[in-house]
Amino acid sequence: MSIDRETEKRIEQPVSAEAERETRLSPAEAVAQMRIRVPVRANRTLRTVVDRVNRDDQLKGWWHVANVNAVARMEINDHSWVHIQIVTNIALKLLRQLTKHGVEPAMVTDYGLTRDDAEVVVALTALTHCVGMAVHRKGHEDFSLFLAEPKLRELLDGLYGEPDLTVVVSEVLQGIISHRADGEPLTLEAGILRVADALDMEQGRSRIAFERGRVGIHSLSAAAIEEVEISDGESKPIRISIRMNNSSGIYQVDGLLKAKLRGSGLEPYVEVIAHIDTEAEKRLVPLYELDL
Repeated sequence: MSIDRETEKRIEQPVSAEAERETRLSPAEAVAQMRIRVPVRANRTLRTVVDRVNRDDQLKGWWHVANVNAVARMEINDHSWVHIQIVTNIALKLLRQLTKHGVEPAMVTDYGLTRDDAEVVVALTALTHCVGMAVHRKGHEDFSLFLAEPKLRELLDGLYGEPDLTVVVSEVLQGIISHRADGEPLTLEAGILRVADALDMEQGRSRIAFERGRVGIHSLSAAAIEEVEISDGESKPIRISIRMNNSSGIYQVDGLLKAKLRGSGLEPYVEVIAHIDTEAEKRLVPLYELDL
């Protein structure tokens, strides 16, 4: 995946140590180090949105509280701004892979708007999808809706007039609510966020429970994921290749990722291949292909 080098350096560290360190910063210190970087390309509207996000201390404050709730209080996986940046990059990568192969997003097919507008929807959905974690984990998707709606209008002020502004905001809110476990994405953009959120799994980024000694299939499988790569597929527009250090990682692929892919609307366009990257394990399960 295309992620800037600064973020790579941060996620190369054990995620529990890095995520916990951030929760011990003062809110002002935590917010000061947050800067979202994504490849905006020639999309000037997306560039403006990202610039506004990087100046928005309220949005960053929600990310900080979300991470305190997730890591310090509930001891689950990272929900910091690094998670937000990674999911945003993945989501844009998925969308661009699809449009490169002629798969058009709903902003184009349903409203006659542009692929650039779809990128704005996908990016904003990723940037705001879990701000509700600042309230509580349980029902956080619902909390995200009422926090995000006025914030979205603020971030988009002057970039869209009505009724297009309401269209963009509504599509972002649909993507937010659809990423829940029983969500039902109605658009390609919403399905992309659902899958992108599940793909923030490489470099042990979900291994907090494992490093705190809670050994089970969830923690073992999370610690097994080494790398996730998104590329052109052989028979479909997207191939997701997952490299694991042991076969327990299959649970992340067949159990968790499969659940997010099914019903996302992306099933016709995605193939998933998992590789086990140790010699002992290769003799057991050398290659695993997800059946969608």
